[in-house]
Amino acid sequence: MITTATAPRFGHPALLAAALLGALLALFAGAGPASAHAALTGSDPKDGAVVATAPKAVTLTFSEQIAMDGESIRVLDPTGKRADTGELRDMCSGSVIKYGVNLRAGLADGTYTVAWQAVSADSHPVSGAFTFSIGAPSSTAVDLPDQVAGGGLVGRLYDAARYASYAGFVLLVGGAAFVLACWRRGAGERPVQRLVVRGWVTITAATLAMLLLRHPYTSSGQLGDAFDLDGLKAVLETKTGAALVSRLLLLGAAALFVAVLFGAYARREDPKEKQDLTFGLAIGGGVVAAGIAGTWALSEHASTGIQPGVAMPVDVLHLLAVAVWLGGLAALLVALYKVPSIEGSAVRNFSRVAFGSVVALTATGLYQSWRQVGSWSALTGTEYGQLLLVKVALVALMVGVAWFSRRWTGRLGEQTVTESESESESESESESEEQEDAATGEEAREREPVSVPASADASAGTAASDTTPDADPERAAQLARQRAALDAVRSKKIRDADPVRSGLRRSVLMEASVAVVLLAVTTVLTSTEPGRTEEEAAAATSAGRSQPAVPDRPVNISLPFDTGGADGKGTVRLSLDPGRTGLNQLHVWVDRANGKPFDVPEVQVALTLEDKEIGPLPVAPDRIATGHWTAKGVQLPMPGDWKIAVTVRTSDIDQTTIDKNVKIG
Repeated sequence: MITTATAPRFGHPALLAAALLGALLALFAGAGPASAHAALTGSDPKDGAVVATAPKAVTLTFSEQIAMDGESIRVLDPTGKRADTGELRDMCSGSVIKYGVNLRAGLADGTYTVAWQAVSADSHPVSGAFTFSIGAPSSTAVDLPDQVAGGGLVGRLYDAARYASYAGFVLLVGGAAFVLACWRRGAGERPVQRLVVRGWVTITAATLAMLLLRHPYTSSGQLGDAFDLDGLKAVLETKTGAALVSRLLLLGAAALFVAVLFGAYARREDPKEKQDLTFGLAIGGGVVAAGIAGTWALSEHASTGIQPGVAMPVDVLHLLAVAVWLGGLAALLVALYKVPSIEGSAVRNFSRVAFGSVVALTATGLYQSWRQVGSWSALTGTEYGQLLLVKVALVALMVGVAWFSRRWTGRLGEQTVTESESESESESESESEEQEDAATGEEAREREPVSVPASADASAGTAASDTTPDADPERAAQLARQRAALDAVRSKKIRDADPVRSGLRRSVLMEASVAVVLLAVTTVLTSTEPGRTEEEAAAATSAGRSQPAVPDRPVNISLPFDTGGADGKGTVRLSLDPGRTGLNQLHVWVDRANGKPFDVPEVQVALTLEDKEIGPLPVAPDRIATGHWTAKGVQLPMPGDWKIAVTVRTSDIDQTTIDKNVKIG
């Protein structure tokens, strides 16, 4: 006799599923549009800057690679008219991600608005706006829309499709893995088949929806643009569009895999042939599953940031481990509720597979956490880090519940062995009794004459009439349905009366409930700005705001000189463009006292930031015309009060050095 502790009852699975769905919808509704993954780390002019003269261009610097077009950066004057030329300038160099637009000539004083929108390297749309003023601030008629990129109805539909695609992937891969690795007989069970097929339908429909919604999601935000063929063509040329199309092609191969799994494989009875087919399906299915997981790795978090070559295969392994664990758990729950019997060996096999999945999740999760968070402060001080802590807590809770499931699994195995022995003994006893009854009956028939009662004749006639072709077929079908319903109720009562199976079922149901919330949190994490990026963007913004406002224009200075020799007087005019940190172009003109160009033998320039003990940084400009020298790529590493020193030599022995301090922003 097996005694079990009283486990809490959760009611019908459909009621629990409805409650969980309501909780998840509330979670998603509060999440808002996807957070930006590429952050604006700097701009020129800066947000809120007041410049003395109109700049030639506006440039934006981002934390990671983005995709932009001619309409991605718009500069609007105080009346709301375009002040830029509409021609996008790609100014990226090495790890610096910078884009800009040229401004029209003759801009009037006032406040200008810069509105920008782009798609980050991890496929999420980003947008923003800021202002700067020429001369002095003024009122502006610019009214930017409140809806951010990726928001509104289109954003909610796209996010719902993304959640559904993850859920479908988990059911498809995890359910198939449960059949092949844990319970091969399950390939012939209708409830398990429906679970896997519904997973395939869900991810396929969600992927098609994402492909159609991608254009309005990243640009217009209008649902009607989902069927814009030009927009769809543009999406297909992007990394995300290629990933979605690849996923659809791989799902075609997955459909063939499912057909074989629940067709030829389920009907195969020869153990040797079934073993060979299991190996082939495991290899083929694993390749297809890894390919589908790779479509996420190639287009989202793993494809950008640090170490993408390592992060992408790690992300694929992480997704596969999630699918095998959570999808297998869903298949086990369906089997426990919908299938008349499931062997204890299948539950034990899944327990081992789930343990391996948790180990893989832990290893890959640690690496991903370091890569996306990067510091303890980001773990506790950013939305991404806080969601990650929630995910870790949910995984720990699932492992704890799984420990109780393992205890029920052990008892189920003991019960299976006991039942097998009891069935063998009862079968032997039944056979002996049947043999004794048969022998006794033979002897009785030999001693007594055979007589057929009239009632037996009547019964036989009635039975015969019920089985004749003239019997009512509708009545027969109704009786068959009633017998099937009674058999189903009887089987359910037998299953529910088994205390071990009921305890395992409730434990697995609790585990699956936590898994649903875990999958939701994981999906929200994919649309949240990583903690590392958020901290870097905040630091860059803070550093930019801490600098004093500097007029945004080339630095132009004029320095008179006198070397003391014959014809040794003149003026040096120097221009440093754009006159800010980073790369600059230097021009030097030397004029005689009468204002004509002075072709002196040598001109040298040195730059020094004395309060930071930087420099002097020597610059040797090249002569390009009479009295005109230039140097490209003059690097100013930090803002501050720089001293520009110019050395002029007018003869072999006559030279002088003049200098002036200028503010560099």
